Amino acid sequence: MQKLLIRGPTRLRGTIPASGAKNAALPILAACLLCDEEIELRNVPAVRDIRTMLQLLEHLGVENERLGDAVILRPTGRVSPDEAPYELVKTMRASVLVLGPLLARRGHARVSLPGGCAIGVRPIDLHLTGLEALGAAVELEHGYVETRAGQLEGARFRFPQPTVGGTENLLMAACLARGTTVLENCAREPEIVDLARFLVAMGAGIEGAGEDTITIEGRDRLGGARHSVISDRIQDGTYLIAGVLTRGDVTVEGARPADLAPLLEKLDEIGARVDVGEEHIRVRHEGAIKPRGVVTEPFPGFPTDLQAQYMTLMTQADGVSTVSETVFENRFQHVPELVRMGADIHIDGTYARVHGPSALSGTSVMATDLRASACLVLAGLVAEGETFVHRIYHLDRGYEQMESKLQQLGARVERVD
Repeated sequence: MQKLLIRGPTRLRGTIPASGAKNAALPILAACLLCDEEIELRNVPAVRDIRTMLQLLEHLGVENERLGDAVILRPTGRVSPDEAPYELVKTMRASVLVLGPLLARRGHARVSLPGGCAIGVRPIDLHLTGLEALGAAVELEHGYVETRAGQLEGARFRFPQPTVGGTENLLMAACLARGTTVLENCAREPEIVDLARFLVAMGAGIEGAGEDTITIEGRDRLGGARHSVISDRIQDGTYLIAGVLTRGDVTVEGARPADLAPLLEKLDEIGARVDVGEEHIRVRHEGAIKPRGVVTEPFPGFPTDLQAQYMTLMTQADGVSTVSETVFENRFQHVPELVRMGADIHIDGTYARVHGPSALSGTSVMATDLRASACLVLAGLVAEGETFVHRIYHLDRGYEQMESKLQQLGARVERVD
């Protein structure tokens, strides 16, 4: 297995480009199953989850060709299974996103219950209840979800609580349902808005994406399209946090300030200088870091996917801060590893109390999930000595060439066997 070696401490300075958003590209790739024409997607990140989704689409009859940051998708027309098998989807939760498109287009879908990071239960029951509201028959057996529908029918459905994957699955399925579908209490993440933009480019009738209620007018068919995926707010936020953490000066070109407003507000509160333009964000910081607590919430709140990275930042704050995790019930797995490096963190249920500043020391640490990997890399940037981050296959699921980007900013980091 490969690992990252970070030699710290270091101060990051420079400019890096934003990467495409994995969490936007994955549902957009799944939506390609809704048509039989060529699709061109640009700004698609070269990360492990994207490769897994492309393999799954190949299995389902959609060929792909990568040209730089673009991916061309071509339905083959060959008879292919309506099944996403466990072997292809065991490492990626987003595989369940093929459920809605397969069902809507082919009338049948059999998808293995998804895998991914072990950060919580994350059930898909709301996906299935919503599909049943559109007229699908749903069965669960032997670790698979099997759905059937002769023709999906538009309906009004309210999510008991916002769900990103559930909103995306029903949004895609409703595009080929007969009549009008109204989805209420929807998730509002930017990645959902980007998916809706792509579906509209294919010919879908959608209003309200990014709001609480989305209305979809069903179509008989959708066609090919060209689309550029938005930048990855979590990757961008990670590098901005790293800039402040190391008392550096970091600019991310292509970042979208509106998508990162909750983080930028916090960075401003702790004393960082934050400059934003239409397509860039720059952060600079020197001196003490003020302690400020966060509570993770669905968008437009503070993102749970930046919680671990922000906690690393607070280990260097001058005082006590609290981190409250309200989205996932098992997302403090990085804390024991930070403590091994010298952090002073105490957990009480869904709260973590961070006492800083702590003098971190380099050591060997183990990544438990995607964002935990990133927070340990950040800790290595300010730790004294050498830090080895093991099991970085988690990191490769969602960060495109992280060591390369950090090297561009002056970090001493390398990938080793």
